[in-house]
Amino acid sequence: MSIPLAQRMRPISLDQYLGQEHLTGKDSVLKKMLDAHHIPSMILWGPPGTGKTTLANIISTKLDREFLQLSAINSGVKDIRKAIETAEEIMEETGVGAILFIDEIHRFNKSQQDALLGSVEQGLITLIGATTENPSFEVISALLSRCQVFVLKHLEKKHLEALLLNAISNDVELKKKDIELKETEALLMYSGGDARKIYNTLEIVIASHSNDAAIVITNELVAGSIQNNFELYDKSGEQHYDIISAFIKSIRGSDPDAAVYYLARMIQGGEDPKFICRRMIILAAEDIGLANPNALLMANTCFDTVHKIGLPEARIIMSQTAIYLASSPKSNSAYSAIDNALALVKSKKNIPIPLHLRNAPTKLMKDIGYGKDYKYAHGYKGNFVDQGYLPESIKNSSFYQPQNNDSENRLRAWLRKRWKNRF
Repeated sequence: MSIPLAQRMRPISLDQYLGQEHLTGKDSVLKKMLDAHHIPSMILWGPPGTGKTTLANIISTKLDREFLQLSAINSGVKDIRKAIETAEEIMEETGVGAILFIDEIHRFNKSQQDALLGSVEQGLITLIGATTENPSFEVISALLSRCQVFVLKHLEKKHLEALLLNAISNDVELKKKDIELKETEALLMYSGGDARKIYNTLEIVIASHSNDAAIVITNELVAGSIQNNFELYDKSGEQHYDIISAFIKSIRGSDPDAAVYYLARMIQGGEDPKFICRRMIILAAEDIGLANPNALLMANTCFDTVHKIGLPEARIIMSQTAIYLASSPKSNSAYSAIDNALALVKSKKNIPIPLHLRNAPTKLMKDIGYGKDYKYAHGYKGNFVDQGYLPESIKNSSFYQPQNNDSENRLRAWLRKRWKNRF
């Protein structure tokens, strides 16, 4: 069986590593650590195909350290203990701890993660964990506190196109063929910013036309090749992210049938129920929000209940929640409001807080005006008093805009009675 293109093209040094300049660039923290030949235990958090495993290998090579590797998908406490025993032998022989790379570390349960603590604390191993999930949720606090978290980003268009050109020109197999890269949009679309996926897609396209004397890669050629080899493409293991995307977009689009279909695909495929439930919690706030505030309560309750009972019964709770969310009115006003506010905060930093809103715990603060002239809303009719709350320089800014649904129409009416010139 031939080695996949993605593996053949895996970089072996930082010079070959594309993307993640914020981590590997000239003045980046990680680059400085590597140049000093000292790194802490770390968690590499980012989407699939962004170079987490590759970066771990490069770090090991750069530091000339023994590299041990586990996958949390098929490893248990026994495997962890065996790796630690190997690390102990390496330490005795070399005087230097080994690097232990654990792929998909978020799939380890608490006891499995606990088994790593002592060795990380003693410096017997330098842990590099890779995860596509937020480590704040999935890595126990004791282990997380001993690790530096580095966030990897989706690869940009320039990086993906460079990968394609490099593969066509330099891969031992592809450079034997007459290949012209005429259009890249379809390859980029199918990749979703994932280096492994773009290599897999390119390999499928070329394999589909292996008998052609020359292969001119166009968007049409790519689309046709992928459709004709859908099952092969599906076996890459990356469709996990395509299905959760389709699931979320179906709920956002208010189609309960499609939502349940994609939910079934994920359950049948062995997806972690907590992963699905977390996505529904986020969606409840981002896409439904104030149009139906109960959606967030329902999604959160779903997460708690599924965590308690597990599959197969959990499928019923997840189905009920997905249908409820898909059938709810939609609004992204809360999502837009916080992003609008964050954009202003970034552009106008450290605007002074109005004096009347400041806390005044000491006499000195009171003497210089902190809290002066603040009007206590509950001391007025209707528990409301018209006073300014935003800093003077941005007093006319508006972040929250109620959308047109029953719930927010009621909110708009309530707010307009109090703030005559807003909403």
